[in-house]
Amino acid sequence: MAALGLGLASSHTPVAKAAEEMLRSRYDWADLDTAETLVALGGDGFMLQTLHDMLTSGRSRPVFGMNRGTVGFLMNEWRIDLLAERIAGAKAIRVTPLEMTARTVAGDLTRHAAINEVSLLRETRQTAKIEVSVNGRVVIPELVCDGVLVATPAGSTAYNLSAHGPILPLAAKLLALTPISPFRPRRWSGAILQDDACIGFRVLEPENRPVSAVADQFEIRDVAQVDVRLDRERSLTLLFDPEHALDERIAMEQFAT
Repeated sequence: MAALGLGLASSHTPVAKAAEEMLRSRYDWADLDTAETLVALGGDGFMLQTLHDMLTSGRSRPVFGMNRGTVGFLMNEWRIDLLAERIAGAKAIRVTPLEMTARTVAGDLTRHAAINEVSLLRETRQTAKIEVSVNGRVVIPELVCDGVLVATPAGSTAYNLSAHGPILPLAAKLLALTPISPFRPRRWSGAILQDDACIGFRVLEPENRPVSAVADQFEIRDVAQVDVRLDRERSLTLLFDPEHALDERIAMEQFAT
């Protein structure tokens, strides 16, 4: 088979590398730098890494993942046959990342993208104390908790769901704001916000109760202020077999038992 503009990348696990070897022996491949579409072999972690690499490089290309990892929620089923036909008939799903802007106690400023969620987490045994604002208005003067997160629809079934946050349909123009083990206000279970909202977190007592900010897998420690908004200037495209596309998977998670 001709390369057809397909590039192949895999995680470093033995299972993914074995799958890569099988595919390279079956098909011809374009160089990763010139490929128009990427095939990614691994799990959800490797898919997120691949997408972040594209955001960093500024070159976004459709990605067709095949699960050679553990959960594989962002991946298609692993099959070696009819790969070109599967990609040609795939359903394209566009996802928009979050942009996290974090300022540390020392005054350092960092920006980073997040495809699933931005999380604030306590660094010590003491609970975090965080002021929460939406569009510049303080909505919770003091949230006492293990942490708090903002999730996209694509990420709403990941850490957000484990923290008892809502599942958001992929087409919904919404963000989930979800506390992690809240102590006060004890009955606050989170909020669903329009995706044009800017969510601000100000860490109270940052020296005594240090907090880290995590954008997917990227962590910044000892933050003082974190602002999160949707980055509408950038988007990513994932390709799925039509019978098991990401939007359908997210919808069906509402009925999982």
